[in-house]
Amino acid sequence: MVPIIAVFPKMENGKKIKNILVKNGFHVSALCTTGAQALQHADMLEEGLVVSAGRLADMMDEQLREYLSDSFEMLVISAPNLWEEKDMEHLTRLTMPLKVHELISAVERLSDSIERKQKKRRSRRPERSEEERQTIGDAKKLLMERKRMTEEEAHRYIQKASMDSGTGLMETAEMILRIM
Repeated sequence: MVPIIAVFPKMENGKKIKNILVKNGFHVSALCTTGAQALQHADMLEEGLVVSAGRLADMMDEQLREYLSDSFEMLVISAPNLWEEKDMEHLTRLTMPLKVHELISAVERLSDSIERKQKKRRSRRPERSEEERQTIGDAKKLLMERKRMTEEEAHRYIQKASMDSGTGLMETAEMILRIM
C-alpha cells in the first residue's frame, strides 16, 4: 500500500481529506500543516503520494514538488486561480470545490502508478560486472572443452547446478573452475 502524506495549512481541512482517504481504504501515514513537515516525513519513506493544498504556510506547491524526490507523486487541491500554467512532472492538480469521487479516482490512479514503478524497480536484475561475466564465460568454455557441450548447454548446466546447490551463478561458475 502506498503511504500518503496529507499537507494542508488548516488542520481541519487536512483531517477531512484524511478521513475521506481512510474511509476509502488508503493509508495516510502523516498529516502535516507545512511543507517542511511533509519533507521530513517524506525523508523517512522510500516513496509515496503527497496530497497537498496549493498554498502552504512556508512554501507553494511547486516548491514542495521540487524538494521531493522523483519517487513521490504529488496531488494538489486548489482553486484554479492559484495554478501556474507550467506543467510539472509528478504533479497532478484537482480544482476546488472538490468532488470526493474525483479525489479517490486521482489517488487510485497515482497509487497504481507508484506501485507499477515499484514492481518494475524490484524486477530489474542487477547488471553483472565485467569480472563476473568473464568468470561465467570461462566456466562455460571449460565445460565446452572438457564435456563437449555447446555454449547453451554449458550455460544451462551452470544454471541448474546453481539452482540445485542454492548458490548464485557466479559462485557456481567459480566452483566449476576450481573443480575442473
